Amino acid sequence: MATEFEDGFPAEKLFNQGYSYTYDDVIFLPHYIDFPTDAVNLSTKLSRNVPLSIPWVSSPMDTVTESYMASAMAALGGIGIVHSNVTPSEQADMIRSVKSRRVPILSSPVFKAPDSRIADEFDSHDVPFVLVTQSGTQKTKLLGYVAKSDWLGLKDKEIKLGEVMRTDANVCVPWDYDLRQIDGKLKEEGRDFVVVEEGGEVVDAVTKEEVDRVKGYPKLGKGTVGSDGRWMVGAAIGTRESDKERLEQLVKAGVDVIVLDSSQGNSVYQVEMIKYVKQTYPELDVIGGNVVTMSQAQNLIKAGVDGLRVGMGSGSICTTQEVCAVGRGQATAVYKVSSIAAQSGIPVIADGGISFSGHIVKALVLGASTVMMGSFLAGSTEAPGAYEYDEKKKCRVKKYRGMGSLEAMTKGSDQRYLGDTAKLKIAQGVVGAVADKGSVLKLVPYTMQAVKQGFQDLGASSLQSAHDLLRSKTLRLEVRTAAAQVEGGVHGLTSHEKKAF
Repeated sequence: MATEFEDGFPAEKLFNQGYSYTYDDVIFLPHYIDFPTDAVNLSTKLSRNVPLSIPWVSSPMDTVTESYMASAMAALGGIGIVHSNVTPSEQADMIRSVKSRRVPILSSPVFKAPDSRIADEFDSHDVPFVLVTQSGTQKTKLLGYVAKSDWLGLKDKEIKLGEVMRTDANVCVPWDYDLRQIDGKLKEEGRDFVVVEEGGEVVDAVTKEEVDRVKGYPKLGKGTVGSDGRWMVGAAIGTRESDKERLEQLVKAGVDVIVLDSSQGNSVYQVEMIKYVKQTYPELDVIGGNVVTMSQAQNLIKAGVDGLRVGMGSGSICTTQEVCAVGRGQATAVYKVSSIAAQSGIPVIADGGISFSGHIVKALVLGASTVMMGSFLAGSTEAPGAYEYDEKKKCRVKKYRGMGSLEAMTKGSDQRYLGDTAKLKIAQGVVGAVADKGSVLKLVPYTMQAVKQGFQDLGASSLQSAHDLLRSKTLRLEVRTAAAQVEGGVHGLTSHEKKAF
């Protein structure tokens, strides 16, 4: 007769003991491996109708996700949610920028009209050429261009651009050219850059330097592409009456999914906005939140959400739990909300609390369909803002701030915390800086490989199999003591250098 034994705890028992657990508090016990790491499939859904190749979402924060980050996320198979701490037209322009790209490059071309004179554009080493268009702006017909080398050779620097510009129709490529096609064009014709065009109007410019940079990262796949053949991108909005006008502009710009951005989503304001979005744009997925309890989640599910965002006070720059004494440990929140959401087929986004690849594994196995990250991506090449050098840390850094910080609130994010602009503002976040992480085009693929290895150790070859193993009580967990957490990290060394890849 086989000996029966109990090893660890099923999630249902562990998370019903009255404790609020973070990711670091719990650890999974390994299971049986019968497949290679490469067999792990992490494809998933952001919401009911938005599929992703990888469970990765960039947070709608003004120091994390604008058009460059959203383009990179889509190229990698995830998705970016563009923040709303700008005017509706500016946010809509960011959406259009993502939808008009098929290569995740960094580009800020200078546009001038033909009767313009170059003042100091070429004083910067970052400006190799000036594009001459009909109106002197983007989204109009290209007339020609002036290369820096051409301008440096001029005796009369006050001459109009239209008189010295090069006219070369072959410099243009269609907007839907991918990296391989653009690279081929540059090599075939010996060019330093090409102009991306759609419908006879300039969309962007891609340099050989940028193409070579992107080629140096792990190979990109098809990416997250919608039925229109364009990259998919989401946007955040609030729950005020003015957000209905913002929503209209975003829909016209081609947004694929809307995230209702609130620190506490279980409110009459969000319920009413969910119903408005679904009635006005029934084909558009709307994600509600943030929530951390089953009752909060149930209210938003009844209102008609297509996805739920989970987390309250777990972000590295968030002080909601400290200031308001409200929230929940992220591991407990993800498990509880996912348990109720799964009954209605609603995907869950684990938002916040991610510092390592192991945290991603825990979030996904505990029931989330995707993980949303802010600090993990802040400081990267694609994140908004300029690098500064930190003399103390001896490294480059970028600003990273919570949307509940007073600095961010002054730009409009106070509505995320149900604030009234006429009343006192109370900070629920801080402003800080994070070290340069390099490009997410490298960071994300390497991190995803680590996540796959975690899934392999658990005997789960997909997100669905992980969820099934958890709910069938096959996967077991334990709570880690403070000493166990120390033991599980680097310890006992006088010094060390920690490199993830």
